[in-house]
Amino acid sequence: MLDKDLATLYGVETRVLNQAVKRNIARFPDDFMFEISKVEFDNLISQIVTSSWGGTRKLPFAFTEHGVMMLSSVLKSDRAIQTNIQIMRTFTKVKQMLLDTSEIKIDIVQIQKKLENHDKNIELVFSYLEELNEKKENEKPRVKIGYKK
Repeated sequence: MLDKDLATLYGVETRVLNQAVKRNIARFPDDFMFEISKVEFDNLISQIVTSSWGGTRKLPFAFTEHGVMMLSSVLKSDRAIQTNIQIMRTFTKVKQMLLDTSEIKIDIVQIQKKLENHDKNIELVFSYLEELNEKKENEKPRVKIGYKK
């Protein structure tokens, strides 16, 4: 996102946003923020259709998603503070979800191990039952004891 759009989003002037960035430049490496080139800016202007007088005098800064999050921590507007609080809460929730998910994965692995053992035990029971059946079929009839009629 461009600096002027983020300034609107966070409820500050573009110059205030850029000053905050310059005061905290160590927090904005190249993968968080960069200045767009003259060619990119000219292309952007031709797409937006703005007047030839006034407007931006310097090339704007573009911010990646990490830069947008970092901005919320260096700006002093109420909206930026609330955004930063929401980001922190969201990260905490995502972390908890990941922990919950990993616990569920561990439980699933344990259940799978138990089921593998159950399968083996069931196969063993069936083989014993087959052996008993074969013994019964091969058994000679018993001689009955007692009075004969």
